Amino acid sequence: MRPLHEGTRRERTVKCESRLVRGGRIEKSHELACKSDYEKPRNRVQSIISVKNLTKTYASGFQALKNVNLEIRRGEIFALLGPNGAGKTTLIGVVCGTINPTSGTVSADGHDIIKEYRAARAKIGLVPQELSTDMFETVWDTVCFSRGLFGKPRNDQHIEKVLRELSLWDKRSNKIMQLSGGMKRRVLIAKALSHEPQILFLDEPTAGVDVDLRRDMWQMVRSLRETGVTIILTTHYIEEAEQMADRIGVINKGEIILVEEKAALMEKLGKKELILQLQEPLSALPDSLGEYELALSDEGRRLTYTFHAERDRSKMAELLRKLAELGIEFKDLQTRESSLEDIFVNLVRAKS
Repeated sequence: MRPLHEGTRRERTVKCESRLVRGGRIEKSHELACKSDYEKPRNRVQSIISVKNLTKTYASGFQALKNVNLEIRRGEIFALLGPNGAGKTTLIGVVCGTINPTSGTVSADGHDIIKEYRAARAKIGLVPQELSTDMFETVWDTVCFSRGLFGKPRNDQHIEKVLRELSLWDKRSNKIMQLSGGMKRRVLIAKALSHEPQILFLDEPTAGVDVDLRRDMWQMVRSLRETGVTIILTTHYIEEAEQMADRIGVINKGEIILVEEKAALMEKLGKKELILQLQEPLSALPDSLGEYELALSDEGRRLTYTFHAERDRSKMAELLRKLAELGIEFKDLQTRESSLEDIFVNLVRAKS
């Protein structure tokens, strides 16, 4: 007996051929098209959030988002970077359903945020910048209430798990007004996780919180990603994005100017600097060193060579040999590598 899937595949092909017999022959191109329709492409990375041609213009005429197109992959940590007023919070608000778009389409896990808003919002958890919750409710009640807003049945075990992971279990009977600022932010995160979302937005989650909470939060983010939750974060702490994110997106003046794998971005735009402290100051660079990207500073006492780590690796040794041939001696050297912050600042300046 043949396996079932082989018989199914043959039956599908025969049906295609029987429909396409014309004048006593089978049109092969149609047969192949039918087969390709059957044999779906495999191992394709699926987008859990799809933003297409999104714009947002306020009544004042200010355009906060300008034809934004963005695909966020399932299960990744995506960092959205941008200066103040760049459109980060507006973009998150549109995806989460708190801001109405002017035009364009957005889908969350296959659900259109306008046409299927209930299903779309049930997939999303949002930790906003602003602390806005009922100050007279207890921690337990406000988190349970958030779960109920999404039509989820009561699940004390899940709520307890979330509160314990956020170090809120001992505060579960406290009113919100009795908590510190850091604890209130933890409550916001617990509320966002109460209905077990597949997508979690963290809008400046560590702004104004202590070091312990920041560490706990990023440990929680890693744990969530391991369970398949997709995480989108905005942050001014660029070192956090450098440490946590799989991909980086940069938004400026309402436009997405770059989306790139973090490692590829660091490789493509990152540079290294070789900094030499010279024994004797130079008044000018010799003409024979014109092929190198060199700069003099500190009244000619510091020579800085900027180079690409992979592409220009051999040129660094050549430069040192030429300096020795020219009698230019140095007493100290150090290297410095571009951080994600350097790359971000350069990108924003270039697009301003």
